[in-house]
Amino acid sequence: MRLITAASATFVVALGLGISVFAGAGQTDEAAANSQPERGTRSALREGRAIFRFDTFGDEQLWTDVLRMHEVLPTVDPQTALAVGLKVDVDALPRPLIKALRAKAVDLTDPAVTIELIRLNAVVGVKGSVDDQGRLTKVGVTCALCHSSVDNSLAPGIGRRLDGWGNTDLNVGAIVALSDALDQPTKDEFNSWGPGKYDPRHHAFDGTRIIPLNSPSLPIVIPPIYGLRGVGFETVTADGPISYWNSYVGVGQMGGQGRFNDPRIGLSIAQAPDLVTPKLRALLEYQLSLEAPEPPRGSFDRRAATRGQRLFQNEARCGSCHQSPHFTDVLSGPDRSTPMLHNPVEVGMDARYAERSATRQYRTTPLRGLQFHAPYFHDGSAQDLRAVVDHYDTLFGLGLSHGQKHDLVEYLKSL
Repeated sequence: MRLITAASATFVVALGLGISVFAGAGQTDEAAANSQPERGTRSALREGRAIFRFDTFGDEQLWTDVLRMHEVLPTVDPQTALAVGLKVDVDALPRPLIKALRAKAVDLTDPAVTIELIRLNAVVGVKGSVDDQGRLTKVGVTCALCHSSVDNSLAPGIGRRLDGWGNTDLNVGAIVALSDALDQPTKDEFNSWGPGKYDPRHHAFDGTRIIPLNSPSLPIVIPPIYGLRGVGFETVTADGPISYWNSYVGVGQMGGQGRFNDPRIGLSIAQAPDLVTPKLRALLEYQLSLEAPEPPRGSFDRRAATRGQRLFQNEARCGSCHQSPHFTDVLSGPDRSTPMLHNPVEVGMDARYAERSATRQYRTTPLRGLQFHAPYFHDGSAQDLRAVVDHYDTLFGLGLSHGQKHDLVEYLKSL
């Protein structure tokens, strides 16, 4: 029986594998947490940032008690951890250790170094307890595991935090497959996901058991969560408001202790005390404060981008769905409390993932910061922006020339 095996698929993509704003069915009990607030106060933002970076919501009940990852991590050296996409926050490191890392005087093949990094709270998105004997006794994960990266300012995988960036290096499946609680078929399934992907619709965890949702597994790309203020609906299928999705992932996927209920997908979880719902408001404040990164100087051809902008609005017809200022039409319907969505066939997308959602459709993706989060489309089927342009050129029979496609790509890189 593949009970524990499925657990791993559900908890890992930390809080917010996408985030959506839909005021309909499936809301959390705290309706106030679902509405988009005005720009938050500094204290609220600090609180939200602390939740995003460091709060496990009690998900040690899954990571430690069920998957026993506290027994696995002491065998993983930093070199391996970095190779599967885990990141290290340089600001959490003491100066002597930073100096030693720069001098290449730290043995990155020594698993004891991994435990020390966890003790220092320096592994982004991983929260652990280390006793006086240097033993890892408990481990959980936070939102930042999947939705933060680093700037590589010290070394690849080691630098200052970039909150809100999808960690497209993170090999969730390979990490989970290290658990001795999993059978070999499940390990093989998770190892097939590859970097930057996760399936939030495979199973759920209710605090005591693993609930099967859909099979086979259909992993999707871990998205960035920056530039969301004012967008309106943010998940690829727009199932619910931001706090709805945070609750869904925080409770059912990360394994946090709390409440979640949505009869549309037949899922109801109730654990007390609720360690998730009371924190949704502050978490929302911080998430909406994360701005999309500006394209680096020299990263695109400005003249070509200017031509591409005209193509975007005219011949290529991109602007009909990717409407300004947020480059999505999700709020363009007659009722702004209901998302404007598209059937998969309209946009040439695989319908299987949408069929597992509450809406069974896809929303138009906002386009800010495109340079920084390849691959594209929910399933990662477009490896670069040229592949995106080629997809729609073929789907809609646009007949764009090679030069026009080049100009469109340069414009997309400028957003």
